Amino acid sequence: MSGPADGDIAILLLAAGASRRMGGRDKMLEPLGDRPLLRERAEICLKTAAARVYVVLPPHAPERRRALEGLDLDCVVAPRAAEGMAFSLRAGIAPLPAGTRGVLVVLADMPEITSDDMDQMIRTAEAGGDDILRATGADGRPGHPVYFPAWCFGAFEALDGDRGARDLLAAHADRLREIPLPGQRATTDLDTPEDWARWRRRHRL
Repeated sequence: MSGPADGDIAILLLAAGASRRMGGRDKMLEPLGDRPLLRERAEICLKTAAARVYVVLPPHAPERRRALEGLDLDCVVAPRAAEGMAFSLRAGIAPLPAGTRGVLVVLADMPEITSDDMDQMIRTAEAGGDDILRATGADGRPGHPVYFPAWCFGAFEALDGDRGARDLLAAHADRLREIPLPGQRATTDLDTPEDWARWRRRHRL
């Protein structure tokens, strides 16, 4: 996978969270089949039409880095990741080459998003228009991934705390398009051991 060229779309896989609700376990390293969650999610991202995948990590995360060894992607350190998702987004946008058309922001703790889901959003972005695209559940509940066109990039510098890009989405609601995904894939995230246990029982994993 080569780096993005003019007009290309990149993926930001956000994996810099502290797993504070996991009782001392790192949810990025939770087993998903025979691989850690983080590696499995990165491999799914690499199967898409995105020009390049950037994985945003916290400082001092050697085990997360090891989980990504051998994959053709870029690791980006978010020095202030502990202060909230906004700082992961800001760090992830920084290395994007000039001319990048847009970026699909994917959360690494959402195990049901498929490469086809991501490609649906990438194809929609490539088809024209300059809207922000947000995935929803089949019931219309807002979720992830979210696609941000390049005109949003400057606004990322103003993001702060753990609200992520919610203020940016609210400020540009008139330029926001929703992309329904099947079932609850766009809204299923796993933050606690109980979440993981229920999800594994449901999927018989």
